[in-house]
Amino acid sequence: MQQCTQQYLVTGMSCAACSAHVEKAVAALPGIKSVSVSLLTNSMAVEAEPQTTPDQIIGAVKAAGYGASLRGAPGAAAAGAASAVPAGDPLADTETPALRRRLIASLCFLLPLMALTMGHMVGIPTPGFLAGEQNAANFALAQLLLTLPVLLINQKFFVNGARGLWQRAPGMDALVALGAGAAVVYGVFAMAQINYGLSYGDMARVHTYLHDLYFESAAMILTLITVGKMLEARSKGRTTSALRGLMDLAPKTANVLRGGQELTIPIAELVQGDVFVVRPGESIPADGVVEEGESAVNEAALTGESLPADKAAGDTVSAATLNQSGFLRCRATRVGQDTTLSQIIQMVQDAAAGKAPLAKIADKVSGVFVPVVISIALLTAFGWLAAGQTASFALARGISVLVISCPCALGLATPVAIMVGSGMGAKNGILFKTAASLEAAGRVRTVVLDKTGTVTAGRPQVTDIVCADGVSEAELLALAAALEAKSEHPLARAVLEYAAGQGIAPEGARQFEALPGHGLRGLVEGRAAVGGNAAFAGEAAPLGTLQAKGDALAAEGKTPLYFAAAAGTAETAPAGQTAGHAPLRPLGLIAVADVVKPTSAEAIRQLQGMGVRVVMLTGDNRRTAEAIGRQVGVDEVVAGVLPAGKEAEVRRLSADGGVAMVGDGINDAPALTSAAVGIAIGAGADVAIDAADLVLMKSDLLDVPAAIRLSRAVVTNIHENLFWAFLYNSLGIPLAMGLFARWGLVLNPMFGAAAMSLSSFCVVTNALRLNLFDLYSTRRDHKRRAADTNKKKGETTMTKTLKIEGMMCAHCSGRVEKALNGLEGVTATVNLEAGTACVTCPDGFDTADLKKAVEDAGYTVTAVE
Repeated sequence: MQQCTQQYLVTGMSCAACSAHVEKAVAALPGIKSVSVSLLTNSMAVEAEPQTTPDQIIGAVKAAGYGASLRGAPGAAAAGAASAVPAGDPLADTETPALRRRLIASLCFLLPLMALTMGHMVGIPTPGFLAGEQNAANFALAQLLLTLPVLLINQKFFVNGARGLWQRAPGMDALVALGAGAAVVYGVFAMAQINYGLSYGDMARVHTYLHDLYFESAAMILTLITVGKMLEARSKGRTTSALRGLMDLAPKTANVLRGGQELTIPIAELVQGDVFVVRPGESIPADGVVEEGESAVNEAALTGESLPADKAAGDTVSAATLNQSGFLRCRATRVGQDTTLSQIIQMVQDAAAGKAPLAKIADKVSGVFVPVVISIALLTAFGWLAAGQTASFALARGISVLVISCPCALGLATPVAIMVGSGMGAKNGILFKTAASLEAAGRVRTVVLDKTGTVTAGRPQVTDIVCADGVSEAELLALAAALEAKSEHPLARAVLEYAAGQGIAPEGARQFEALPGHGLRGLVEGRAAVGGNAAFAGEAAPLGTLQAKGDALAAEGKTPLYFAAAAGTAETAPAGQTAGHAPLRPLGLIAVADVVKPTSAEAIRQLQGMGVRVVMLTGDNRRTAEAIGRQVGVDEVVAGVLPAGKEAEVRRLSADGGVAMVGDGINDAPALTSAAVGIAIGAGADVAIDAADLVLMKSDLLDVPAAIRLSRAVVTNIHENLFWAFLYNSLGIPLAMGLFARWGLVLNPMFGAAAMSLSSFCVVTNALRLNLFDLYSTRRDHKRRAADTNKKKGETTMTKTLKIEGMMCAHCSGRVEKALNGLEGVTATVNLEAGTACVTCPDGFDTADLKKAVEDAGYTVTAVE
């Protein structure tokens, strides 16, 4: 049954535990195939069967205690009009202003409270009516009155926390609410004990509980968490800066011609087929075709290419690109959400809403994190009480556990890096469609390149002209262009374009005849003339030394076209001979080839420098393919392959590791789908682009190594984020529990709150470092072993699967992968969830060495298959 994927906006989530609960609630619905919730963009991608309606999905989210709506603005688009960008932008930063107001209001009460409770330490005197044990009740009441407004200002923690507990899905807000609430409740209990002591003259009791008021801790916890949430919100806003910049490029109005008048209309009213005009300095409002005018258009917003593209009648233009010089009149072909800009934005949003495989590790932990922390906090408090510690000490340890634990850091570790990485890619014209493809690109071991249109320009061009003795280049070109003028062959167009560039405008041959697979013949200015391959032209005139020169050019992958013509006109031909049978003499040859793109060889060199094997796959003949392969330096050439054969070749190469297929044609679509990462050239066919996981808008092969570099940087960043998030909680919780108390290491609840508030901020800030990453710098490329990167054709390898015990996190799998890849000739990919390692190694490699490498890293191999 056909399935559909829809995007939703989700409100009310505060941490990874919330997003995990939303996923679980929606996944329980019948007909749901997959669901992915992004805490970063507050969005949800749902793949469901048609019978599962949006109302059911929204109802499940609301039943879980959160809000949801279908992304998009129903009714906003009428008669084909639509907003310039996808409606329901989840990237708008509404959190930071609200949190800033909450923080300022909280500080207005927290600062007097801290001055009252701790001012004496820095010389601030306590008012007389509050000083001394005889005024202890007034002192406690004053603290409570200053704390209550802070609780009210930050009531969202308590409301959301209570709702999460009621729904049996507690999140970060529940931890904060429990910690601050416990401090306030104990403070009220201490007030009661102070009043009891004053009433009965028990000043020892008053003295004890006067120092156990936790009101300032509760207020400080709430305020510090608010500081952290505000810093986190600001940092999250910066992660989407590249995407928001694209959104801001969308023009708000368009100048259209209607009824013979030029009107300025809102962009939402522009419809397909409208004729619009663009003056110098204005943005193009929609995708369209130029009907009149010439100009240079800056397309950097979409492709990242700094040089402007020349546009004339018949050329296509894209929305949000900038008209720099001339006046253009265009007809709109795609408007609103159908424009290239909107599709780019949609791709990046979908990538951010999706989940990379690495995120599943954090998701599993986050789903049970908060209940486990609450249990640990209760056990800690009761454990210290059972050990004979005071209630104040036990409560402080329990509160510390609650407020230092941070599921947000785990939940944000992956999506912030994915968002920054996909935004960086979009800014440079590299579009990752999914988070999984962004992660997978960095694991590519082999890149398969289609030849025509990918390695080469896809348009034959004249490369060499060889004239016979006594014949000028202009004479040869004039005759060749006249013959080719009536031909529809791609090689004919190459000759005509070159001749036009030399100022030659042929009239065309008379008595023209095309012989498919052989050549052309006719009368040119009254002379009999022929043009074509060596066999055909050689029948009309002896080629002599031209044949050898043509063979040498053919060995370079070029197609030589030989031309010959009669020495005179038809009227001066010898008696008894017609114009078509007059003696001909060779004039020369013109070599035509689908030339290699200027950057192809450098891109292939960079890929090889990164440890990636490069294979060129083409349906062309082997002689031409191998000539191109030698020119650009690929590792292997596979020629004469049909579309189905391309897909089979990709599957064959996949046995040696992840394969990326780069193509541009309809015939590449099966191979693009079969590859681990399908990469489509942006100028290619729509079918190829739809089948691909990654689109190169500039149609430049240099973007292939750039995409792999970006993917590797993102994956490294995710590993760093996950490592620090796990390490933070692994060290912070035992410290908060007081396990190091005998060495004097005891964590105050206020310091725990400060640490919690900064943890997520640090994770997001680490991801923001990706904005400084240079995709095109080769400085950090690491060349792998020759056995891995430059395998000779025919080399035999074997693949083994190791079952491994002891791996607990991404750091563990990284250690195992590093240990295995450190062996000569070994390539390994570790699957943490399955607890396995897929290893490719030379045939006959001793598996005992594989086991030893894993065991030396601290893990156990239970089986080798």
